Amino acid sequence: MTKLKTILLASAVVLMGTAANAADKPVYGVLMKTLANPFWGAMEQGVKAGSDAAGVEYYLQAAESDQAAEPQLNLCNTMLERKPAVMITAAINSNILLPCLKAANDLGIPVVDLDGNLDPSINEKAGVKIAFQIGSDNEAAGAQGADFVVGKLGADAKGPVLVIEGLSGNITGQKRARGFAEQLKKTAPGLEIVASLPGDWDRGKAANITNDILTKHPDLVAIFAANDGMALGAVETVFAANKGEQVTIVGVDGNSDAVKSIKEGRLTASVAQLPYLVGKQAVESIKLVTEGKEVPAVVHVPTMVLTKAVLDAGTEPMLEFVK
Repeated sequence: MTKLKTILLASAVVLMGTAANAADKPVYGVLMKTLANPFWGAMEQGVKAGSDAAGVEYYLQAAESDQAAEPQLNLCNTMLERKPAVMITAAINSNILLPCLKAANDLGIPVVDLDGNLDPSINEKAGVKIAFQIGSDNEAAGAQGADFVVGKLGADAKGPVLVIEGLSGNITGQKRARGFAEQLKKTAPGLEIVASLPGDWDRGKAANITNDILTKHPDLVAIFAANDGMALGAVETVFAANKGEQVTIVGVDGNSDAVKSIKEGRLTASVAQLPYLVGKQAVESIKLVTEGKEVPAVVHVPTMVLTKAVLDAGTEPMLEFVK
C-alpha cells in the first residue's frame, strides 16, 4: 500500500460530533489511535457524552491501526490546520506527534495527553507543554492484575508466568507490564515470569507468543497481557491446547470483546480502564482549563477488575461505565 493510500484510509475514519457548524460553540479536535479496537470505540462514546455535557462540539480522527504512527502524525497536522479550540490526543508512541503538538503550543491551543501515551521527560526535551494527562494509572492497573492472579492462585503458588507487553516503545504498555511484574515479585515470589515479550497490541501475535511459551513451559499457570486484544489471542491458544482450566489469563481495558469472553468463562479477568469515563472526563476537564480553572497535571480515572462473578452480579456501581 502506498503512503498516500495509507493516509487516505486513515483520513476516512474522520467522525463528526454533533453538528459542528454551530458558531456559538467551540470546536474541539480529538485524535485517537484507532477505532478498530473497541477500547477506543468506548472512549469515543465518552467523548460524545462529555461534549454534550460541556456544551461543545468536536470532531474526531483516528488512524487505521494503533501501529500507523506516520499516518497519525499526518492526521494531527491536518487537524491543526483547522485551528481547533483544543486538541485531545492519544499518541501511538511517545515521539510521533511531538512536532504537531509543539506547533499547537505555538498557536496557543491547549493539548491533552489522552490515556497517558506521552512521556513527560521526552515532552520537556521537545519543548512540548501538556495541559494535563488523563487516563488510568497504568502501573497500578498492572499491579491490580498481579493481585488478582495471586488472589486466585495463592501467595504460596509456584509456576511459570507469561507477560505479553504492548507495542515496543509505548509507555502505556511498559507501565502495565512493569506494574504487574513488580507486584507479582512482592506478593508471590514463587510465580516466576519466564518471558515478557512485546505483542504489539496484536491478537494474532499474542496467540503465537502464547503457543511458543506453552510449548517450552507446558505447566504455565498464568498470563498477563497488556491489553484485552492480546489477552483474547492468548485465550484462543490456551483453550486450543485444552489448558483453559490450568492457565489464569488477565487482560487490561475491559472492552466489550473481553466482557463477552469473561461471561463465557474463557478470559479469566480484565482490569477495566473505563475508557468511556476517560473520554468523558477529558472533554469536561479541558473545558475547565479553557475557562481559566485549574486541573491537576495528571488525572487518574479509577479502574476495576472484571470477573464473571462481578459481571453476573451486576451490582458494582462502576459497571455503568463499562461499554
